[in-house]
Parts: sequence; C-alpha cells; structure tokens
Amino acid sequence: VQLQASGGGLVQTGDSLTLSCTASGRTFSTTGWFRQAPGKEREWIATKRQSDSNTYYTDFVKGRFTMSKDNAKNTVYLQMNSLKPEDTAVYYCVAKRNRIILSDINRAGAYDAWGQGTLVTVSS
Repeated sequence: VQLQASGGGLVQTGDSLTLSCTASGRTFSTTGWFRQAPGKEREWIATKRQSDSNTYYTDFVKGRFTMSKDNAKNTVYLQMNSLKPEDTAVYYCVAKRNRIILSDINRAGAYDAWGQGTLVTVSS
C-alpha cells in the first residue's frame, strides 16, 4: 500500500495550487490531508468520508481549500486557492481503509497510511 503525493511547489501569495495523491495497492474508505509547517505541530486540513459522502475541513482553510476524489483513478486532490505565506508547509495525504468516526478525523493516529509529503512554499 502506497500513497504518492505530488503537486507542491513555490507560489506567490494569492496563487492557487492543486495537490494530488494516488493510492496504489488498495482502495480506502477515508482519505484526507494534513500539513506540517517548519517548527510547528502537524495539523489536520481535511477529510473525505465515503460513509456519508461528506468532506470536512478545518476552519482556517474553509472557503479556500477544496478536497475532491476521483474514484476511477484512486486519486484525491486538494485544490488550494488564495494561498498565504502561513500555508507554507509539507502537505501529507492520508488514508484509512475502514470508516472513521467524526471525532477521529483530525487525529493523525487514526489513519492507516501516509504519503511521503509534498512541499508547498508561499512567498510574500
């Protein structure tokens, strides 16, 4: 089982960027994204639950980031708009084979698989 993330890069404030994450080896009921900025704790960004077809976001990305999934490609995307310097971080896609309860969606340990991370740098 492997998650392969891509799409990171250097952008300017206000730009948009789309990250991709493709899963190989199996399909997952739950997928999501975390990020970790230099010197900071890892933080949850979004989770898509197959069980209720909903996507959940942390407050600081609502309205700017959109997570989507292409089941045929077993790939999830994170569309990021209006990027800010504080969005600079390594972004990780995550997945869980089975369902996830709502109280666990922002808990890193709840996920079975992690991608290798892709760096997003937003210049001011």
